[in-house]
Amino acid sequence: MSHELIFFGAFTLFIILMLSLDLGLFHKKDSPVTLTQAAIMSAVWVSFAIAFYFFLKTEGQQLHNIINQTQLSQIVKDNQHNITLNSGNFQENLNKYNDNLSLEFITGYVIEYALSVDNIFVMVLIFTAFGVNEKYYHRVLFWGILGAVVMRFIFIFLGATLINEFGWILYIFGAFLIYSGVTMFLSRDEDEKIDPDNHKVVRLASKYFPVHPEYVGNNFFHKKNHKLFITPLFLVLLVIEFTDVIFAVDSIPAIFAVTKDPYIVFFSNIFAILGLRSMFFLLVNVIDKFHYLKTGLAVLLVFIGVKMLAHHWLVAWGFTTVDSLFVILGILTVSVVASLIFPKKKNS
Repeated sequence: MSHELIFFGAFTLFIILMLSLDLGLFHKKDSPVTLTQAAIMSAVWVSFAIAFYFFLKTEGQQLHNIINQTQLSQIVKDNQHNITLNSGNFQENLNKYNDNLSLEFITGYVIEYALSVDNIFVMVLIFTAFGVNEKYYHRVLFWGILGAVVMRFIFIFLGATLINEFGWILYIFGAFLIYSGVTMFLSRDEDEKIDPDNHKVVRLASKYFPVHPEYVGNNFFHKKNHKLFITPLFLVLLVIEFTDVIFAVDSIPAIFAVTKDPYIVFFSNIFAILGLRSMFFLLVNVIDKFHYLKTGLAVLLVFIGVKMLAHHWLVAWGFTTVDSLFVILGILTVSVVASLIFPKKKNS
């Protein structure tokens, strides 16, 4: 366990360093993020995720400090990895384990990254509804995503504990994902609206904290007449955090359909979340063009839910993590290509 904590601590320090560089070095001043900056940062975060994939593929055993066949067999059993070990060759088994671990990571990463797109739709609505100046988007998203990292940590390791104690909870997760997918499909054409005055988070915060009536630059708090107020920008941050909690209810169980190793769930989740901010600025002006993407995400959630419910049968049929990755990429590719080939008709 101590080795896992060291590995996890090193990963956390890396994330903190990158976020500190992002806020303190690259974004000292409030200014709108350009398309070029967003593309570069998106490429950087995707490159980090790919590099981590190759690290797991070659050195995945370092995560749990696996040094012998007995320990490897126990890890595979505890985390329900979909591989069959050869009892006579430890190195061959280790390579097979690392290959599967890296595939679980990249599959979970793709799932979380894809589901994050729906989060972007809502973020655009939030910023528009609250009338946030574009130059403050980055600041709000930075602190929002930092909060999301903390919340995801709690959700993921709590979920892993529940799964270890109550294996049947996976069936509840699966049924919930199918329900979420069907609900998303049925409401795919509805226009989402956000009422900033009557939003439940705004009402709750206003009940317990004094709210300043106007934005005060990029400040989340404002002191006036020796009294501390929260600003409308802080309310926007709270709404962003609340929205992420709602999305986490879908996305985290979805990755548990791919791997039961909580560390892999966390790593794939966090890499995708950290890339969400730059992806937001990359897609904010073109997100409406991918109008079939919501349909694709709905199908994706249903597929993952079915995979959770039918896990044992799928394993018996030889359905592997690679097969899951191909299905997921296929669903996303079809929805994106269909959006481009059949553009949304403008209302006359």
